[in-house]
Amino acid sequence: MVQAHGDSTEKTAALARLGETVSARVRVHLHDAHGEVLNPRTDHRHRTQLIGRAGVPDRRLPDACHTAATVLLLLGVTERTVMGVRGWSDTAMTARYQQLTAAIRRDVADRVGGLLWQSPADPGEGDDGPPAPA
Repeated sequence: MVQAHGDSTEKTAALARLGETVSARVRVHLHDAHGEVLNPRTDHRHRTQLIGRAGVPDRRLPDACHTAATVLLLLGVTERTVMGVRGWSDTAMTARYQQLTAAIRRDVADRVGGLLWQSPADPGEGDDGPPAPA
C-alpha cells in the first residue's frame, strides 16, 4: 500500500534544484521502438492516455516499481531473478523496493511456529530425531 508523505515547500524546492543540477550533468534519453529519442512530455501523455483507456487509476511510476518488486516477492521469486527482471545490479535496490507485507510476515510466523511447535503426530515426525553418535 502506498502511503503519502508530507513534503515542505523548502524541501520540494531543494529537490528541484538538485534535479536541475543533476540533469544539467547527466543526459538520459529513452528511445521508442524505432530508436528515436522520446520526448518526456509526449511519453507522459501517451502513458496517461493508455492508463485512461485501460480504466486503471493513474499512479506515479516509482510506485509501480515498488508494486512490481513486492509482487515478485509475494510470488517467491528469488532475489537474483528479481534483480535480473528489474535490471538492478545491487542487492540494495531489492531491499529498497520490496515491501514486507502483512501476508509475508504472517507466513513467516506460521512457518517458524510450525517448525518450533510441531507436534509428534504431524507428518514427517516418525523418528526420534537424528541418530545418536557412535
